[in-house]
Amino acid sequence: MKNAKHAKCVKCGKIYEATPDLTNCSCGGILEIVYDYDYIKTILNKDILAARTDRSMWRYRELLPIEETTENTPLRVGWSPLYEEPRLAELLGLGRLWVKDDGQNPTASLKDRASAMAVAKAREAGAQVIACSSTGNAASSLAGNAAAAGLRTYIFVPSRAPKGKVAQLQIFGATVISVQGSYEDTFELSKAAIEKWGWYNRNAAINPYLSEGKKTVTLEIMEQLGWQVPDYIALSVGDGCTIAGAWKGLKDLYAVGLIDRLPRLISVQAEGCCPLNRAIAANEPWRPMEENTLADSIAVGVPRNADKALMAIRESNGIVVNVSDEEILAAQRLLGRTCGVFGEPAGVTGTAGVKKLCEQGILGKNDTVVSVVTGNGLKDVANAIKAAGEPISIPGTMDALLAAFAEKGIVVE
Repeated sequence: MKNAKHAKCVKCGKIYEATPDLTNCSCGGILEIVYDYDYIKTILNKDILAARTDRSMWRYRELLPIEETTENTPLRVGWSPLYEEPRLAELLGLGRLWVKDDGQNPTASLKDRASAMAVAKAREAGAQVIACSSTGNAASSLAGNAAAAGLRTYIFVPSRAPKGKVAQLQIFGATVISVQGSYEDTFELSKAAIEKWGWYNRNAAINPYLSEGKKTVTLEIMEQLGWQVPDYIALSVGDGCTIAGAWKGLKDLYAVGLIDRLPRLISVQAEGCCPLNRAIAANEPWRPMEENTLADSIAVGVPRNADKALMAIRESNGIVVNVSDEEILAAQRLLGRTCGVFGEPAGVTGTAGVKKLCEQGILGKNDTVVSVVTGNGLKDVANAIKAAGEPISIPGTMDALLAAFAEKGIVVE
């Protein structure tokens, strides 16, 4: 790869050749891909991007760690809509607000970006089988993207994974192993199986290329905003890979001169599982937590990408905020009713954090914010019903309809 120099351990600084099958450093640290920004500046600029017709994450190939000969993956991943939401901004008391709906990706979550990258690198490595552990979205994204590329998958999920996500896995033809235990138990079993059979590893914070796929969400945001940088970008945080990738993308854009400043990140976690935010708030090393939240996709008590995530929050002078399950469900209703965006609980946690910061007076009329919705609500219908309530159920008569309206205080205008 002409654009990528090497991989570097974020802990000890050891350098590795950027081969397709990279995992962690020998010291246990996570690797980061280092680019030749001077070279990239000679082959990429705003005019070149503006002329491109490819509306997918692969429009940013110069900033991605893939060979020039590597084909785009089959599914259209990326270029999800960025909606400006003036009504919601006014309601919250913000200057301007945009919602990035990444639930519009092929398997309905941001994690399609990481899985598409994993499939591209597995092809470069000559692998035929990819495996991972997941609370749901990483699993379904891998299964779908791999199926489209003709690769087989083995997926390990905790038994609490929502049925909608497990159904996706089955439909995509994955071999699914439901583990009776926590996400940590699930991860350890997948790790042992990958080592035993030599499958290509798509596990978060083990494969350094995954965050390179995830960073395309911020590359898109900046281009969709006409390269005008917002004050804040809010993200739901679980294992830390998404926020780490988002920050890497922003730093890449700044290094090649496509943006002239960096935004601050807002890291939002569930109160019942917030090891990274707790570490930032207390200025201490992170400690494991129980996985006590209905937002399953961010219920990660032992985050695998803690080092990069904490670095991203600190480098960006970021804000951390934790939200209750009730606040998450309220944000799910709010996004639906003001924006027409249907996010799953983990997907709307970033917006729940923005709402809370506005209520606390930390964000206000002078601030511009992008909130990333990371997954679609159809993945977890049970919690959507919990958030929205049951429909009116009546016999098919006008008298019954009028009585129901009266009971609920509905006035028809």
